[in-house]
Amino acid sequence: MGEPVKLGVIGCGKISDAYFTAAAKFHNIRITRVADRMPEAARSKADTYGFTASTVDELLADPELAIIVNLTTPQSHTELNERILRAGKHSYSEKPFGLDTASGRRVLEIARKLGLKTGSAPDTFLGGAQQTCRELIDGGAIGRVVSGTAFMMCHGHESWHPNPGFYYLHGGGPLFDMGPYYLTALVNLLGPVRQVAAIASRAFTERVATAPGIEGLRLPVEVDTHVAGILEFVSGAVITLVTSFDVWKHTCHNIELHGTAGSLRVPDPNCFGGGIELFQPQMQEWTPVALTHGFTDNLRSIGVADLARSLSGGVPARASGELAYHVLEVMEALERSSHEKTHITVESRPERPAPLADSELQ
Repeated sequence: MGEPVKLGVIGCGKISDAYFTAAAKFHNIRITRVADRMPEAARSKADTYGFTASTVDELLADPELAIIVNLTTPQSHTELNERILRAGKHSYSEKPFGLDTASGRRVLEIARKLGLKTGSAPDTFLGGAQQTCRELIDGGAIGRVVSGTAFMMCHGHESWHPNPGFYYLHGGGPLFDMGPYYLTALVNLLGPVRQVAAIASRAFTERVATAPGIEGLRLPVEVDTHVAGILEFVSGAVITLVTSFDVWKHTCHNIELHGTAGSLRVPDPNCFGGGIELFQPQMQEWTPVALTHGFTDNLRSIGVADLARSLSGGVPARASGELAYHVLEVMEALERSSHEKTHITVESRPERPAPLADSELQ
């Protein structure tokens, strides 16, 4: 077993604790430096977890760091990813990969030119539940997938998040905030998307925060908050996707896939575990399926560990920039379809990520 790949993290906000906690569980990566635009935030996390607090410039100049994890807000992702790559580091960012395909494509081009790798959340599709579903589909448990549904619907984040404003600005909304989990899971299960059609709307032009400490704060809404789309995959499967911040309560399952030999209920793709149910013609009802894969805890950073593995193994990273770019292109295409009132063809065709064996990251 070689020395762990050393990581730096830029962005010490709410999501960072999940990364810091999970990274310690993987033998092949080790976080050593953290930075944030608010120095006190970096110092606080450094003191809590035993890291070194740095400025962004100091972190990018550290010759020992091979991968920089970008946990800033979506509006900063591509600009910082470019800086990371130009500093000679591999980059891994939170989702989305960018706010538009032009900026996301620029990041990929810089990485290719410099011989570096990029990666991006979500990596929840590497968790035990999604990998079990992948094994079921690949094994023919429901035959050829022909249709399905995917629902992510809630009433937004202003009732609990301490800083919810960016969720309603460009780069936010239910599609760009939560869509990556669902789309990445679907691409993992079915392969890339060929074309989309969508209609989008927004119920409010302004939201009012009710979270403790920010009650009454008015939040302008610049993005559509309900997006209903149809995805046609290269495989031929046709999936209905709905993402919404305008729904108080619903009974729709996260993801259901229907094939020529049965149906599969896929759990919440924002989680690493969850319950799976299968129906085949000889069954009377939906039947629970035991997970066949590990990694079911909140392991945000498993994608980083897999990226680190790919550096020395000469194999593709699963949560790659190319996969994340495809998801970004699909989301942009859904928005364009609604605005232009037409079907939109998705040009990118990433490789379907290879299944993950537990032993690869243990």
